[in-house]
Amino acid sequence: MYFEVLPAKIFRKSPKLEDGILTYSCAENLKIGTIVEIPLGKKTTVGIIYRKVEKPDFDVKDIIRIVYDRPLPSHLLKSILWLSEYYLVPLPQVVSLFLPNTIEKRHKVASALDEKPIKTTIIPLNTPQKQALEALRSAKSPTKLLHGVTGSGKTNLYLTLSHEAFLAKKSTILLVPEIALTSQLVQIFKESFGENVVLIHSKQTDKVRRDAFESLLNSDSPKIVIGPRSALFAPLKNLGLIIVDEAHESTYFQDQTPKYSAIRLASFITKTRDISCILGTATPKVEDYYLAKTHNSLITLKEKAKETAITPKISIIDLKNRENFLKNRYFSDELINNIEENLKNGHQTLIYHNRRGSAPLTICENCGFEALCPNCFLPLTLHADSYQLICHTCGHKEKVPVSCPECKHPDIIHKGFGTKLLESELKKIFKTAKIARFDGDTEKTKTLDELYDDVKSGKIDIIIGTQTITKGLDLPKLATVGIVQADSGLSLPDYSSEERTFDLINQVLGRIGRGHINSANAFIQTYHPESPVIINAINSDYESFYNYLIKKRQKAHFPPFYYLAKISVVYKTERIAYNKIKEIYKSLKEKENVYLTAPTPSFHEHTSSGFSWQIVIKSTNRKSLLDAIKTLDSFPDIRLSIDPPSLL
Repeated sequence: MYFEVLPAKIFRKSPKLEDGILTYSCAENLKIGTIVEIPLGKKTTVGIIYRKVEKPDFDVKDIIRIVYDRPLPSHLLKSILWLSEYYLVPLPQVVSLFLPNTIEKRHKVASALDEKPIKTTIIPLNTPQKQALEALRSAKSPTKLLHGVTGSGKTNLYLTLSHEAFLAKKSTILLVPEIALTSQLVQIFKESFGENVVLIHSKQTDKVRRDAFESLLNSDSPKIVIGPRSALFAPLKNLGLIIVDEAHESTYFQDQTPKYSAIRLASFITKTRDISCILGTATPKVEDYYLAKTHNSLITLKEKAKETAITPKISIIDLKNRENFLKNRYFSDELINNIEENLKNGHQTLIYHNRRGSAPLTICENCGFEALCPNCFLPLTLHADSYQLICHTCGHKEKVPVSCPECKHPDIIHKGFGTKLLESELKKIFKTAKIARFDGDTEKTKTLDELYDDVKSGKIDIIIGTQTITKGLDLPKLATVGIVQADSGLSLPDYSSEERTFDLINQVLGRIGRGHINSANAFIQTYHPESPVIINAINSDYESFYNYLIKKRQKAHFPPFYYLAKISVVYKTERIAYNKIKEIYKSLKEKENVYLTAPTPSFHEHTSSGFSWQIVIKSTNRKSLLDAIKTLDSFPDIRLSIDPPSLL
């Protein structure tokens, strides 16, 4: 018998989309989805049986062995094919996502996970939650958007829906954006589901991940699988529900090859299996909100779950007024005084800074003017070498102003600062306080996950954090949040910068006023206190923000009205990179139904790999976009990102 197999390794130097199916023979009649070991050149690899075929008119090799008797669930095989076509990724690269590393090295099959007892009842829902539950059940679209304000009890709904699925012998996948968030959710779910909760993430060893994969593949009992993107690949026989927590997070898009959106994949799986996908978030992505409204699948939770929850007292501090910063140039006098009170009362303070917003701002300290691109309405980036302001989206260039174009004041500045500096300044001011910083650098030492108990118990007085610290954490002793530069993210020359800034401010403010203590203060330091992004975020007014941004997106030809793809090249010299991107631009220029931006330097223009240049393709029709990209086979060195959440 003969079978087409999807191998898990690239077998051509420059693989094409269709280069992902090989034919082999086997004496046994194998089921579709069976994982097998196959010869590939002089080596071996694993692959997945795609379909049975007639004897080909060429010689074929034999399948070496069957790795597992039980085949992959059909929805995973369909997902592999869909991902390859939807994101133009060669099949072997997609297959490797779905199979654990060292799968071929197993010596003993892990035992199947049996069903264990669970709580017969869970946390009761309040009236708004019950109404939301009924709305989720009645919404006809497979993918449903649960828009619930911070503290409204979305987790209770997740538990209820998972409990219903479990009693119906169906499994649930719960996606979280960061590994650091899993401890809290795993603890909550284990209280109800016990040992039926299975954790999957990239920090586990290959053996642990392989054992979990094998156990789930061989199990007939329902499970609760929790983890980041890769949890979607869990080989669950009777998948009945997918939940995506903090669905606005950009981490659900894998920005390394193969690049894909876990949310789009989750939607595909649920449509294929005729089950539900719940996107839960306090700050939905604009395109998801637009689609949910279009398909009548938007469910809202506007009230906080705890009656003891309080409304934070919010102070907006104008960074342009230096009278607010007599004690320290980075922290306002009001914020410093409040931190001192917290230290006396045993309360915590969270200092937040958007680390990605460290690109130099070109602003006027007097009136707050900021240099924006006249075409894309995005911040211009200062290039010190040529001393120009350049738009990294459309390529617009202009001279650096010597005085403010609006108020004529000479105080035009280009500045930015990071979390290390903030930590140093705080240690000078509060010499006896216990201060901990959590960002990309500290992850090399102690992570938030490892120090979570110290943070939660209040052993740490002042927490300095970037994005990770804002995501879903419930800190009982946290009384104050201070955002040192709320508009720093707005300086990024990207179409999603305003959305990201709104999300982060909203998430930071959501850490306080949760009903644990009777104190909740927020200090928002900004150069733009009048910005609609800042104002709407402070007021938790998502609807007004959405109406503001959706008009800008439509005018500037961005999602959800246009599909996007970013094409970039990296070469050792800038001249070669520029010439190559010009060739690609010329090749695409005559394609129908697509719009191209001019070749521009990438945001991170020069790295250890070389010089990077890029173009962006836009189209109202996704097929037109993909068809144009498929014509670029003669450019094997391009780096492609389809539907990127950011153009940086």
